[in-house]
Amino acid sequence: MTQHEAEDGDTAPASLGRVSPKKLGQTGSLGKSPHAWRCSAKKLRQLLKRSDKVGATTKNGDDMSSTPKIEDGMREKIISQPDVILEDRDLMRALIAANEKTMGGNIVDLRGIAMERLESRLDRLEDTHRSVIAAAYDNLAGTNQVHRAILRMLDPVEFEGFLHDLGGEVADILRVDAVRLVLETEAETDGDVNIARLGDVLSTANPGFVEDYLTGGRNIPQRQVTLRQIQGGGSVVYGDDADWIRSEACLKLDFGSGRLPGLLVMGAEDPHQFTPQQGTDLLTFFAGVFERAMRRWLA
Repeated sequence: MTQHEAEDGDTAPASLGRVSPKKLGQTGSLGKSPHAWRCSAKKLRQLLKRSDKVGATTKNGDDMSSTPKIEDGMREKIISQPDVILEDRDLMRALIAANEKTMGGNIVDLRGIAMERLESRLDRLEDTHRSVIAAAYDNLAGTNQVHRAILRMLDPVEFEGFLHDLGGEVADILRVDAVRLVLETEAETDGDVNIARLGDVLSTANPGFVEDYLTGGRNIPQRQVTLRQIQGGGSVVYGDDADWIRSEACLKLDFGSGRLPGLLVMGAEDPHQFTPQQGTDLLTFFAGVFERAMRRWLA
């Protein structure tokens, strides 16, 4: 042990020998030379000074960082009304997205994923809720229309006025472009003055016409109300207006035993006004009232 070693207080055995600073930098146990360690320490001090500068606060606790500070008025509003932020979906989504950015790309936020799924489910439920409400309003409006049309249909005290109102005010209330009544008869009606006078509403046909018109000659079950889209109505039913009819509602009429059936047809220029997917409850009710009114006139 040399005098210099004794002064430094180094009590290592002589067998270990003395390692010079140059050799110390070449060893693999420490991995860095004294010069490299001095550089690292210098950088560390610089980082600490920069961190202290960014995170420094005043004696009153005010933040003195370089991050832009929120305006005092807006801050007070947020503190006084935090529910406004919680109820704003877009604002909460922006805050969550900002939080995810600070976490980095190596962290999976399961809470955020769960919230996105809940939001999508909530959106679907809201869409369903709106659809149900809209359908309820449509049904209520349709019910009111049918009720008003029935009341107007029952007002006339003469059969001719009854038919004229059918193609006039009743059609306007129901918002259809044409209303036609077809009666099957075995008698010859060509040249009949009374029928010609009501030709814009009433037409006659041979027995079996109603069934053929509803089924198109196919062996399919008949329903009291048939809703369908067409490329043009039959001339026997619509006359000169047949070319522009694109959808229709056909109501099969039963006038009682011993009488041939009839057909009440509502035609529309809109191809989507009557489609097979629509409900027929209101039109079935309308057909039942119309049958009873016709039985009174035919009695």
